Amino acid sequence: MTVHARKLSLMLLAVTGILLLCIALWLQSFISTAVTPAAPQIVEIKSGSSFSRVASQLEQFGIIKDARLFTLLARWHKATGQIHAGEYLFETSAKPDDILARLIAGDIRKFQVTIPEGFNLQEIAARLEKTGIGSAEEFLTLCSDARFLNELDIDAASLEGYLFPETYTYSSATTPSQILTAMVAQLRMQLTPELLERAAALNLNRHQFLTLASIIQKEAGNVMEMPLISAVFHNRLKRGIPLQADPTVIYGIADFDGNLTRKHLETPTPYNTYRTRGLPPGPIASPGRFALQAAANPAVSKDLYFVSRGDGTHVFSTNLNDHTRAVRRYQLGR
Repeated sequence: MTVHARKLSLMLLAVTGILLLCIALWLQSFISTAVTPAAPQIVEIKSGSSFSRVASQLEQFGIIKDARLFTLLARWHKATGQIHAGEYLFETSAKPDDILARLIAGDIRKFQVTIPEGFNLQEIAARLEKTGIGSAEEFLTLCSDARFLNELDIDAASLEGYLFPETYTYSSATTPSQILTAMVAQLRMQLTPELLERAAALNLNRHQFLTLASIIQKEAGNVMEMPLISAVFHNRLKRGIPLQADPTVIYGIADFDGNLTRKHLETPTPYNTYRTRGLPPGPIASPGRFALQAAANPAVSKDLYFVSRGDGTHVFSTNLNDHTRAVRRYQLGR
């Protein structure tokens, strides 16, 4: 190699070294510099989005300075296929490494929805619709979908009574089937082997047990009286006396307007427990923990009747004469 060629080669190496040093400093500056969004930003990463698309979104919202460098950083960490879909909230200063770590961890926005005890499917669907996860119609359709019920191992016509009332956490990526599955799983946690064994000892299978618990839930004005109400229904079932539970009648009325009439009580429906002995075909609402416990553990009582005092409590009676007097006093105002 000539002296001229050697000098040219050394110059090229020097220039290359300088370029590499500049690139390294550029990358180091990118990695070590934290970026603060001008305002809190919510970025939704859709399922199936390419990493370059995600990087462009982050640059567009002012969360990172350079989408290309951020993509190179992710490739360096072999993380381009490890990010999670969902909504992310960016509001504080963060370095690119921190942003990438959040995407990999799936640190998405979380929300909560509370399903009260005693809600039926219509009410639950309306409450879930407000989350934006899906429409009420979607939820109701899924709740009676035979394939979905089979996947959940539920031998019933719908999920009525099988969605446990609780507070649930969800994200924008949560699907209707996922949150319903979580609600059924929560119920299964409540139905311990001991509770189901106790129900079986009372001649109730799981579906019948949930049905009775749902009636207790709707009838009770406070949790303290649930075992007493449970005892009345158990006593009636043993004697073959109709349950005569107003909430079941109401459940069987389409478009109930809030006024329960004598005609309603006399109209035969599968849920009219004034006309039919035994339990109705299925639950009428979602029972909570206390109602489940009460259904499996009724109070020791011979009571066959109860009537509301109008303050959330009831008067219990063992015979029709006493019950009639209680009705006259508290319902008829005599």
